[in-house]
Amino acid sequence: MKFKVQRQVLEKDVKVLFVVIENVDNKTISEEYIMYRNHKVKQLYEKYKDFNVKEDKILEGYHLLHDYIHVKRRKNVPASKNLIRFLIKRKNIGSINKIIDLYNLISIDSALGAHDMDQTEGNVTLRFTDGSENYQPLQSNQNVKIALNEYAYIDDSNKGLCRLEISQVKKTLVNEDTRNVWYIVQRNEFTDDSQLMEVASQIIEITTAYCSGTG
Repeated sequence: MKFKVQRQVLEKDVKVLFVVIENVDNKTISEEYIMYRNHKVKQLYEKYKDFNVKEDKILEGYHLLHDYIHVKRRKNVPASKNLIRFLIKRKNIGSINKIIDLYNLISIDSALGAHDMDQTEGNVTLRFTDGSENYQPLQSNQNVKIALNEYAYIDDSNKGLCRLEISQVKKTLVNEDTRNVWYIVQRNEFTDDSQLMEVASQIIEITTAYCSGTG
């Protein structure tokens, strides 16, 4: 599998790294993992309990990216922004499976996505859409079109795998049987390259610690 990025997307100050972790164990739940997760959730809540999502420069940077391509702010909230709001309200971020839970703990600080590599067809390209692409949102049984001129992660079957840094899809949803995962680490003009590398390293370190595998 190869990862490609269209130059025009980079020119809009979209910054991205791809991470691959193979041969993971997404089923075994250890006491150590539970303790880590509970501790990290409490730590994040303390960090964000008085946080104003409207005043954060990095979160605003995602909205500015949307402004460039005429995507409405109100209906297109960055995933990390929604996670912070959920955490503040519930004092938790919910639990799905180990890989998703771990990447949620990291993605609350950075736009991330996790995808099942074995359900991905061919290569993945981050590019502007031409209007022919569609995807199936997590909460839907229907395919929907991706609007023209949005940046999205598309595989060789022309299926959208992630729209902007907002919507992931059923097709590559990580589940307990997932063995190989690829991740999107995406930032904007208000971050530098070293921050992307730091997040990428964190994904590999934490995921392999609790899910085994090689990153």
